[in-house]
Amino acid sequence: MDNRLIIRNIKQEDCETISNAFRLQGWNKTKEQYERYLKEHLEGKRDVIIAEYDNNFAGYVTIQWRSNYKPFQDSNIPEVVDLNVLIKVRKKGIGTALLDEAEKRVAAINNKIGIGVGLMPDYGSAQRLYIKRGYIPDGLGACKDGKFLVYGDKVIVDDNVAIYLVKQV
Repeated sequence: MDNRLIIRNIKQEDCETISNAFRLQGWNKTKEQYERYLKEHLEGKRDVIIAEYDNNFAGYVTIQWRSNYKPFQDSNIPEVVDLNVLIKVRKKGIGTALLDEAEKRVAAINNKIGIGVGLMPDYGSAQRLYIKRGYIPDGLGACKDGKFLVYGDKVIVDDNVAIYLVKQV
């Protein structure tokens, strides 16, 4: 691993740092979101894994141990949720390192890991990364807000339209 990259668990002081870092790149991610993630981390409901690059916050990923996605929930498949790397430090292996750590943690207790990915072009890099890493679609089609889409559905296409992928770990 690049010695400029540190992977660790979330700490209280990260909540404001993360929110500010994303605000500076024009994304609205509130401090309260990360305070909720920290609380869930401390309760064992979610692992929140932080990446630092050159001693600065660079990105994070979370593992939701009990997925909100019903097929994962029914099969006890933990879900990678909310992988984000700051734009200014992309293409340095940070997303890969975060996923490596998430997969390692899940493999210690389960043989499968799941992930959801949006269908919009903004998610194209993530879609390619997950496929290259061995994630395959679960075959259940697209969802919006937990509801499977069927022929004739009319939906507003946004970040909540996704497909779900599974990987053996």
